[in-house]
Amino acid sequence: MILILAFVLSFFLPWLLLVTKIAVIALAVIVLVDAATLFLPRRPILANRICSDRFSNGDQNKVQLKVYNNFPFTSQIEIIDELPIQFQIHDFSKKVAAKSKESSIVEYSLRPVERGEYHFGSLLVYCKSPLQLLIRRIEFTQEERTIRVLPSYFLMRQYELKAFSNNLQDGGSKKIRKIGHSLEFEQIKEYVRGDDIRSINWKATARKGGLMVNNYTDEKSQQVYCLIDKGRVMKSPFNGLSLLDYAINASLILSRVALIKQDRAGLITFDHQIGQVVPASRVQGQMTNILETLYNQQTRYLETDYEKLYAQLKFRVNQRSLLILFTNFESMAGLERQLPYLRAISRSHLLLVVFFENTELNQITSQKSQSLEDIYMKTIAERFSYEKKRMVKELRKHGIFTILTEPENLTINTVNQYLELKSRQAI
Repeated sequence: MILILAFVLSFFLPWLLLVTKIAVIALAVIVLVDAATLFLPRRPILANRICSDRFSNGDQNKVQLKVYNNFPFTSQIEIIDELPIQFQIHDFSKKVAAKSKESSIVEYSLRPVERGEYHFGSLLVYCKSPLQLLIRRIEFTQEERTIRVLPSYFLMRQYELKAFSNNLQDGGSKKIRKIGHSLEFEQIKEYVRGDDIRSINWKATARKGGLMVNNYTDEKSQQVYCLIDKGRVMKSPFNGLSLLDYAINASLILSRVALIKQDRAGLITFDHQIGQVVPASRVQGQMTNILETLYNQQTRYLETDYEKLYAQLKFRVNQRSLLILFTNFESMAGLERQLPYLRAISRSHLLLVVFFENTELNQITSQKSQSLEDIYMKTIAERFSYEKKRMVKELRKHGIFTILTEPENLTINTVNQYLELKSRQAI
């Protein structure tokens, strides 16, 4: 049996070796052809990143990756985009089957939560050979770029369009109030030649027996200042953004709405020192000044000095103005320390204090207690919530307008209050 097996092997082994050699050579040829197809073309793939030079903070910003396949075959391509370090995404990649001589576009969105400069790295493209035996890596270093993340100008544009069309409606969970005209009714008078016939008051005409017209005067242009507290109380995060960033976004939008409504918008930032001051104005480029100023604001870790704010307002803002103060008070003791200065400011100006609800505490108070620890937590949370309501009551007792709002509703509630005060001519 062994002799027979040895005889068979001695007969077939040379043929097996020959077949194996042929297979190895064929495989080598196939790999070489596959490699030549993949690596010989000098510019087989063209790729670039399409995005704006600036991103809107807290919003979804679109980015497109455009790939052109110059291969004579459909290639399975993986694109790795080196995202800015602030996003902390280290495994970002997109795959696409790119057809020959055609462009493919891959789209994704990024939501930054910090203002500042963001650096995009290279684009890395991995393309497979026709038989998918080999992979070629192509790096596009020219796609490295730095963009700026600015306060939420996406949201500002939405409010801007609504304000221009006088259709400030439904910016979120509530409807926004609106003002009728840029003219205010003054009186009804007899018609004289030159009066606009469109302003004829037909009811008054019927009663008087002669033509009567409505007389209007231009709305008075008021000064509106956003006062932004940059102290440590504004460092608290909510949904990725700090309270300071919520205040900055709301200030940007409110300033734009104020300018559209013919008011003069200004800005003052402060902490333990007075920061930057943009005098209230309606000059061309005022929004650019405000946007660039807000872009550079950072939270400090010291306690805010309201005495210096009061002195600055007394020195710089001589005309009675609407002052919208974005801050946060966590306890009655904190409010009571600053209350004398707030009262002093409210004597010369119309002061609106805007501070924040702690939404996490609200969630705790709404949950059912399952253990003794839950009862303790719920009791403490209810105490803090009650403190916030006491603060609102205390401020209103001294004639100071107040908004206690969730961070996500800050903009709509603030714009609402501004429009209401303006319609009442309270400034």
